[in-house]
Amino acid sequence: MADPLSELKKVGEAKLKVLFWDVYDSSLFNQTGIYQADQFPQALKINYLRDIDAEDLVATTQQEWQKLGIEPTFFNAWIPLLAEIFPDIKKGDTLLLDVSENLHSEFYFNGKSIGKIKDENFGPSFLRIWLDQNCSYPKVRKKLLGLNK
Repeated sequence: MADPLSELKKVGEAKLKVLFWDVYDSSLFNQTGIYQADQFPQALKINYLRDIDAEDLVATTQQEWQKLGIEPTFFNAWIPLLAEIFPDIKKGDTLLLDVSENLHSEFYFNGKSIGKIKDENFGPSFLRIWLDQNCSYPKVRKKLLGLNK
């Protein structure tokens, strides 16, 4: 199996801390190493620093989409797919989303493919959780976009 990051360059990286807990380290990748919103492929890699249940991952994803104003008609179709794809996370696990040039999305868990979503709206909408101007963690966004250099 090919490494989804082998042809990509790191754009930026950030640690999410909530209160006094380290939640994860994240890295954003694309072909140039310079962020451009609508240029794909893009990949987001998350290295978890604590345990998180799959149910909590799905629920948080839905909450973030609601905050961003993404149409429920879209994400209501995606939630059951994510519920099947997302595993329970243990400290040290890695989850990676690879959004290809044709906007098909593939998730990898600790380096192994665990699920694909071919809806062209999914990948960009999932990435918006971290990359949208109105995301919940603007400092993380800024670092992922490489704006802190």
